[in-house]
Amino acid sequence: MNTVPVNIGMIEAANLRLQGHARRTPLLSSPFLDEIAGRRVFVKAECLQHTGSFKFRGAWSAVTALRDDVRGVIAYSSGNHAQGVAYAAGLRGLSAVIIMPRDAPAIKIANTRALGAEVVLYDRASEDRDALGAKLAAERGLSLIQPFDHPQVIAGQGTTGLEIAEQAARQGVTSAQVLVCCGGGGLTSGIALALEQHAPDMQVRTAEPEGFDDVAKSLAQGQVVTHPQRSGLCDAIVTPAPGKLTWPILKRLCGAGLVVSDAQVLAAMALAFERLKIVVEPGGAVALAAALFLPDQIDGDSVIVTVSGGNVDRDVFQRALECTTP
Repeated sequence: MNTVPVNIGMIEAANLRLQGHARRTPLLSSPFLDEIAGRRVFVKAECLQHTGSFKFRGAWSAVTALRDDVRGVIAYSSGNHAQGVAYAAGLRGLSAVIIMPRDAPAIKIANTRALGAEVVLYDRASEDRDALGAKLAAERGLSLIQPFDHPQVIAGQGTTGLEIAEQAARQGVTSAQVLVCCGGGGLTSGIALALEQHAPDMQVRTAEPEGFDDVAKSLAQGQVVTHPQRSGLCDAIVTPAPGKLTWPILKRLCGAGLVVSDAQVLAAMALAFERLKIVVEPGGAVALAAALFLPDQIDGDSVIVTVSGGNVDRDVFQRALECTTP
């Protein structure tokens, strides 16, 4: 029995609150990508969402569910959740404090500050961001919005799945594997819940980078597997373990996890730019990399993937453009 406090009703309610605020991102395709993958590839381009990431969906869902007397929020993030919360809080006239790792991409730190948030940096190797966040929240009376283990955040991310179901149906696709870039599992679990109701013949699968495949290992073993917290190319999704709220959903609804190399991620970034004309950061390209370079691990004549982040430093993007083959 699923006891996680997130359900399809919450996702549909979040979808109503997002109307007129979030962008309805397109489902893109390219015959060139289809040829590489050996099947039709449909790309849900959340890199075109406000702040460059699906994270705005969850942030707006959470911020608009707060009591009217809340004056400010606090969040911790390597960058995309940070920007989503900062932007959503600003739209509602709330202050925002964001705790970010010192080694987060410079563009993400700069963008978060530019959106009006106070940024507090920490060392992810020696400091506990959860403890730091709880301390600041208590001292300042701020409402904590977790990056993935928050019911309203999961509900907001799940609106991506509502759009995928509708857009895919218009393309004549009602049965497919849906590959989702996965860190803590907020986007993945939200999409899985949405598709369970609105496109039950679609199967969600997680995509992660090598060395940070805690969710894939957890799914394979049927229990949470934790990795050491450290940085990597795919900074947006290098969480050490699936969340307490997301794990039961992932375990119940997701298929086997997919794992890609950094070289495959960089090649996918280059191909997304060349063939779809979109800029995708490493963590947001892992699902596309899996679709393109792991064809034997995917079933069906169509696959749907999320590309979920467009915030990338120039040097990393330049490195990707020079790596067109994995």
